[in-house]
Amino acid sequence: MTTINMSLNDIHELSLHAFNSARFSAEQARAVAQVVTRAEADHCRSHGLYRVPGYVSAVRSGRANGHATPSVQHQAASVLYVNGDRGFAPLAAEAGRSELIAVAKRQGIAAMALGNTHHFSALWADLEPIVDAGLVAWCFVVGQCAVAPHGGRSRLMGTNPIGFGWPRPDGGSFIFDFATSAAARGEVELKRLANERIPEGWGVDAEGRPTTDPAEALAGALLPFGGYKGSALSMMVELIAGPLIREKTSREVAGLGITDGGPPPGGELYVVIDPAAFGRDARTIGETFFNEATSQPGVRLPSARRHAARLESHRSGVEVPSELIRQIEDLSRD
Repeated sequence: MTTINMSLNDIHELSLHAFNSARFSAEQARAVAQVVTRAEADHCRSHGLYRVPGYVSAVRSGRANGHATPSVQHQAASVLYVNGDRGFAPLAAEAGRSELIAVAKRQGIAAMALGNTHHFSALWADLEPIVDAGLVAWCFVVGQCAVAPHGGRSRLMGTNPIGFGWPRPDGGSFIFDFATSAAARGEVELKRLANERIPEGWGVDAEGRPTTDPAEALAGALLPFGGYKGSALSMMVELIAGPLIREKTSREVAGLGITDGGPPPGGELYVVIDPAAFGRDARTIGETFFNEATSQPGVRLPSARRHAARLESHRSGVEVPSELIRQIEDLSRD
């Protein structure tokens, strides 16, 4: 696979040009291009440029609204709802973020639901601005229906990622973000595109037999991580990021027959806590805990790899498959 080194600015401009050519509004294009660029910077390629054609296809098919204007509503004293107007989650999240932070600091705890929107971005990117404001936060989203429950053989649940963030005094927040499936669907798709096998335990074929062929796993079903434990977590996400916030389950979304390759419609739930509400210096105590963890050889905190990759990307750029660049440039000419 041949690659081309691109600066982060070039990656942003390539994304932005594709979205502008598809007649996204300036705000939708900017918000989505920003998360695509951040994903590439942190070497989270399954949420980066690889997703640009899907965003464009979703708008050109008429399914997603490239000119969406999100609106923020108070559902209760500490509960916000953002109506995404059938647009994409990055701008919807931006629309409600400042109010979410303000409510959490005023009330001690707050929740925000995004609805009537489409989500393709990484949860760490959704959480980072909130955690950088000194808040502890969780985030949940229902992914594409691709996962069989533990002991099952057919798709019932999404990849259903969970994100959690804890602020740190010197920045570099502690954030983890992982699918409750053994691997995110995007990771399996990238393996297929690279003609690589997937590890055992990631998926089963259409007959429910274990497979290491990514194409067979995509045609069959992915598996939850950790057996019944991952399966239970995935079910939890299905409920709280679906019917709890008036959104569809991943199985219901799958029934819509979407074929444009873009992000599925779905909800997203944030739960945010101000540590100061509990009257203790929780962040200092947390730093002691982190220091004790990293004093053990071989221990790496979640997000440390991304932060290191981000520094390197700003210095040296990012290697992008030349075929992907060509594909995105072709979108801009269509």
